This record gives sequence, structure tokens and C-alpha cells, in this order.
Amino acid sequence: MDQKLRVGILGATGMVGQRFISLLENHPWFEVVTLAASPRSAGKTYEEAVGDRWKMDTPMPEAVKKIVVHNVNEVEEVAKTVDFVFSAVDMSKDEIRAIEEAYAKTETPVVSNNSAHRWTPDVPMVIPEVNPEHFAVIEDQKKRLGTTRGFIAVKPNCSIQSYAPCLAAWKEFGPKELVVTTYQAISGAGKTFKDWPEMVENIIPFIGGEEEKSEQEPLRVLGRVENGQIVKADSPKITCQCVRVPVLNGHTAAVFINFEKKPTKEQLIEKLESFKGFPQEAELPSAPKQFIRYMTEDNRPQVKLDVDYENGMGISIGRLREDSLYDYKFIGLSHNTVRGAAGGAVLCAETLTAKGFITKK
Repeated sequence: MDQKLRVGILGATGMVGQRFISLLENHPWFEVVTLAASPRSAGKTYEEAVGDRWKMDTPMPEAVKKIVVHNVNEVEEVAKTVDFVFSAVDMSKDEIRAIEEAYAKTETPVVSNNSAHRWTPDVPMVIPEVNPEHFAVIEDQKKRLGTTRGFIAVKPNCSIQSYAPCLAAWKEFGPKELVVTTYQAISGAGKTFKDWPEMVENIIPFIGGEEEKSEQEPLRVLGRVENGQIVKADSPKITCQCVRVPVLNGHTAAVFINFEKKPTKEQLIEKLESFKGFPQEAELPSAPKQFIRYMTEDNRPQVKLDVDYENGMGISIGRLREDSLYDYKFIGLSHNTVRGAAGGAVLCAETLTAKGFITKK
């Protein structure tokens, strides 16, 4: 790429906004030029606006410290400075839907980490290795919005990343039923242990809205484009429980699965390890070389040892074995704020750029 695309981050001061900033430091295609947040942060430098709330392990990049934060509600002002934006705003769903559409209508593509547009029929919700063909609905979305280059694309919920890609890898065997329990890190709530001391040595058996997302969003990812909108798949049937656990980063899933055609364990493992998609074929900057790895040790994957596999963009699967009630059971692990949030959105933006949907203004 001759010249880097100019990127804005909406909701730049929150945890996912911070993750975007750390992931985009020295990105070969994208350069962060504009940061936007709530009116209370507007007018301050990014360093001042974040203060002592920087939550990443790595230091705040020097390049962003002195950027003056915009008011995210001043849509035209922000939009004229960038080629596209990442959205991680913390608002109500109705407010998010409205502000993301407002940015799109300024002819600014929006790649969103938020859930507000995940069920808008003509907004693609994409795991780039699994369903990049869903980006085709963008042309229909532009007609609805009255735009020529502005649109919204989203990535799915962090909770599904540790098992939904397996369903795509195992498609030929016809996954038909899943029982899933996710053990979700506190950073999924935008928290650290310092912010949330009651999570230390504790488990909370409820995460608002998460079980419905975990059951339904895989079906949209596995769905099809029909008449300018995404139609969700009919199967597999998924039931899920979501549990908050005292882990900083990394969502683990324990999964029981039935198939239409029962494969061998060796077939399942081979399909996982050979599974790849457009990001690997196009050698996108953030793409893991091997998207899914299978771990043979009885006690893996583990959050402490494995969450950063492929810089947090890969998925680790282990303990695949036959079950007494279901065909098989297994454990999956993914990094919830990298692959599951900002990193997944960056990979979507790279895919959209490689496919010509995001260009210089």
C-alpha cells in the first residue's frame, strides 16, 4: 500500500478503544490520526483523557499521547479527517445504531466492535476466515443509506470465537446440536481486577445478554446472503450458559457436539488444523498463519499458557474426545479483546481493504 489509510477510533478512551490503539501501532496499512470519545474527554489530549485508566500491558504509544480528543457526537468534524473509523463507543444500543449510521452517511466506512447492528439485516457480521462473502450485502446497505462508499460492518461477540470457527471447519460432517458453557474473562466487561475486586476468587453465573448472543450469533455467521440481507442458518441448535470467571483475558468454552455424520477424531483434528480462509490466503497483516491449532496435552489449552497464540488472533482447541451422551466434547480458548474484539475488527478492516470496500477518500 503506497499510502496508509487514515483511521479514526470512536470510543477511544475505553478498554476496546485502547486495544485498537495498541494493535494499530506501526500497522503497515492503517494510521491512527483521529481519536473521539464522550464530550467529557473532548478537548483534552489522549494522555490527559485516559489519565490513570490505561489498561493495556504495553505502554501507551507515543504517537497518540498528544492527539487532541474529538467529541464523538461531532460527526462531520471527525469524518472529514479520516478514511474510515473503528467504533467502540459506550452508549445505548439505539444511540450506537444512530451514530454509526450517521458516520456511514458521511461516506465514512464504520467497522464496529459493538453489538447494536449485529442483527441489522444488511449489515455483515463477519469472522473473516469463515464468512467474508457476507460483505457482499454492503452494496445493498449502501442503497438503503444513500451512500457511495459509507457503510457499517461488524464482528461477532467475543464469546463465540472459541467454538464457532470449529463449526465452519467441520461443516461437511453436519454439526447439528451443541451444548456450550463459556468461562469468560473480566476484560470482556471492560474491567481489570483493580476495577472489579469482587471478581477475585469469585465466579458469577450470569452475564447479561450473553447467552442469547452465544446461541444465535453463530447461526448468523454460518448463514447466507439472500435478497440483499443475511439469512441465518437453521442449524446447529445451540444452548449455552455463560459464566464470568476470575481471569483477565481469555474466554474458554466447554462444548458437547452431535453431528449428522459422525466423523473420526482424526478427521476432526485434521479439519481444524488445515482450516484457513481469505486472511491466510491474502496474507493480511493481522492474520494468524494457522487460525486453529489442536493441542494434544490433557491439560491444554490454558489461559496463562495459550491465550496469546498467534498474537491473540489464533484459536486453541484441546481435549477432543468421544462422549457418552453426545458424539464428542472439546475445550476451546480465544483471546476475547484481541480476536474477540479489536483484533477481529482490525482483521475485518484489512479484509474490506483487500477486497476494495475501504479506500482513500
